[in-house]
Amino acid sequence: MFLAKTLHILAAVIWVGGMFFAYMALRPAAASLLEPPQRLSLWADVFSRFFFWVWISILTLLVSGYYMIFSHFGGFAGSGMHIHLMHTMGLVMMMIFMHVYFAPYKHLKKLVADNNFPEAAKNLNTIRKLVAINMSIGLLTFVAAEAILL
Repeated sequence: MFLAKTLHILAAVIWVGGMFFAYMALRPAAASLLEPPQRLSLWADVFSRFFFWVWISILTLLVSGYYMIFSHFGGFAGSGMHIHLMHTMGLVMMMIFMHVYFAPYKHLKKLVADNNFPEAAKNLNTIRKLVAINMSIGLLTFVAAEAILL
């Protein structure tokens, strides 16, 4: 249980912490220092590196989460409401991420490669909004997780 819980927490911290850093620190710095072609190229590269870790985090969260639910709590019936809440919010976050990855991010990469920066900026704005939603859900999920310790 210790290993599963540790991996679960680390995966959540990597994903949610990465979104917080990108949204609250990198985004304003890039917007104030870089022109659109450089800024959009930076984001396409940053996302390619970060999304690799998000996929690993998702896999780790699913495996460790379901392991803990079925080995420690005896399934969903034995899980508290906070577990159900974390599970639901996690699945919503994963669906939002998959949409980002397979739609606006995929288009962003192509548009940046084609030097179509006005359209790429629209895709980046969509990603920005979805990351804000996902980051908020992720932070609320940490609050739900804290309920276990109280």
